[in-house]
Amino acid sequence: MADLNENVQESQENTPETNEVKASNETSSPVVPAADFDWDTFEAGDVISGGVSKEDLAKMYDETLSTISEKEVIEGEVITLTKREVVINIGFKSDGIVSRNEFRYNSELKVGDTVEVYVESQEDKKGQLVLSHKKARALRSWDRVNEALDNDEVIKGYIKCRTKGGMIVDVFGIEAFLPGSQIDVKPIRDYDMYVGKTMEFKVVKINPEFKNVVVSHKALIEAELEQQKKDIIAKLEKGQVLEGTVKNITSYGVFIDLGGVDGLIHITDLSWGRVSHPEEIVQLDQKLNVVILDFDDEKKRIALGLKQLTAHPWDSLDTEMKVGDIVKGKVVVMADYGAFVEIAAGVEGLIHVSEMSWSQHLRSAQDFLKVGDEVDAMVLTLDREERKMSLGIKQLKADPWEQIEEKYAVGSKHKATVRNFTNFGVFVEIEEGIDGLIHISDLSWTKKIKHPAEFTAISEDIDVVVLEIDKENRRLSLGHKQLEENPWDVFESIFTVDSVHEGTIVDIFDKGAVIALQYGVEGFATPRHLVKEDGAQAKVDEKLNFKVIEFNKAAKRIILSHSRVFEDVQKSEETEVKKAQVKATKKGVKKLKDNLEKTTLGDISELAALKNKMEANEKSPKEGDKE
Repeated sequence: MADLNENVQESQENTPETNEVKASNETSSPVVPAADFDWDTFEAGDVISGGVSKEDLAKMYDETLSTISEKEVIEGEVITLTKREVVINIGFKSDGIVSRNEFRYNSELKVGDTVEVYVESQEDKKGQLVLSHKKARALRSWDRVNEALDNDEVIKGYIKCRTKGGMIVDVFGIEAFLPGSQIDVKPIRDYDMYVGKTMEFKVVKINPEFKNVVVSHKALIEAELEQQKKDIIAKLEKGQVLEGTVKNITSYGVFIDLGGVDGLIHITDLSWGRVSHPEEIVQLDQKLNVVILDFDDEKKRIALGLKQLTAHPWDSLDTEMKVGDIVKGKVVVMADYGAFVEIAAGVEGLIHVSEMSWSQHLRSAQDFLKVGDEVDAMVLTLDREERKMSLGIKQLKADPWEQIEEKYAVGSKHKATVRNFTNFGVFVEIEEGIDGLIHISDLSWTKKIKHPAEFTAISEDIDVVVLEIDKENRRLSLGHKQLEENPWDVFESIFTVDSVHEGTIVDIFDKGAVIALQYGVEGFATPRHLVKEDGAQAKVDEKLNFKVIEFNKAAKRIILSHSRVFEDVQKSEETEVKKAQVKATKKGVKKLKDNLEKTTLGDISELAALKNKMEANEKSPKEGDKE
């Protein structure tokens, strides 16, 4: 109670009236106590004045203060606003001060507004009441956010900063995500202009597990725009011309704002001519007239056209133009099969690759032209109804086949370029438009070529001689080996049958082996003729002697045998022995005959006696045996 009296006394001392009294006392006479003041009762502590006890006075003082507790959220009234602080009265013995930053989401805050605050401390070290509006919002935020989503409520939020794909918005103290596509119905080009603004939003999604909140400003205006779209679409008619503003440009077309509803001009409807990208024709925010081509009431799709506001270029094409005329144009599109040439805005003709060169060799159109080339061409076909035209550039040059016999006579020699291979030969080009074929058999007199790629390569130069001309079918038969004399005329006298030559086995396969002989010629031997004298089979890269067992000039074929080399030697030796034996026999017979011719009758008697004696001798042992 003593403390209360001290407080009361202190408060009384600090009142303006008391201060005035003090000030006056300092300059005037002392204050004289009231004559009727009961000092005894005051000192006893029962009654202060007017019959009021100290206890009653303390109770009355307590009833003037709000009952608050720390760590709770209560409402207070804004009584003062500065640039940095907000003073809030919550009915406590002192007012609380909150940083103005905690109210930056609410730019319309004013004196007299009721706000929620969180009581952090009834007194700090300076005796000041400590409040927080931010914490109060955070404690109530999730309830508020869920209520806003359930009730489709419009709430306010403060855009704090940019982030990937959108913005971060302070809503009830929670950082919510505002996707870039949900800021406005129009594409946003400068996101930074929204930072620091307070705007109205709708909560569109909440993820309680991850504490994620998604808001949308676009949703607030879509309902209004939807009604506008219905009104606009209801008045649309095909062929109607409207003014619109370029809202967005994509690679496939341009979106036009028709005043609340969007339409699309496809890239093909921007111009009668070729358009690589819509930016070549229009710019963002450009105002232009468009025509309604089609629309869909259900899907709210509107197809617009820009080129349809001008006449088709084919309708204004020179009426005197005809097949055979020479026209100038610019290559606008390239394809493998040809080039599209624009001879006037929106009027194109196709130069097929076959009409680019007199050459019969198949090539790509990119080998002759490229986009941007200025060309002269001849009109080959012209169909005004179908709006089609075909052009040619090779017709501007003389056909090289007209003078083919004079320029490339049979037997004449030329240099050509290899263009392509087939299994049966090489296609070459002597000059542009003059192609020919070298058959694989006409590449070499001596080499056995399985594929032309073994002999030459694409784009290489090769010398040729004209063998035959087929002007009607535009074909030349060419040869390469004919540039040299036929070595088989010489080989015929070198590789005679039974002649022996040294050779190297270069390849072995099932049917035999290929043997490289001198002068670059090759021969063939069957497996039976590859057996060596010791019975082993010959191998690749072995150098052996081979005997020619067959020579065919027409077929350019030489058949060889290694086995015959030693087999024939053995047979020869055996033959010599037999010949010697026969010779000796003949000589003995002759001698015997000569002797017989000289024999006399007496000799014959002696011979007869000798014969009898010999027969007697043969019988004597036999008779003795019987005894």
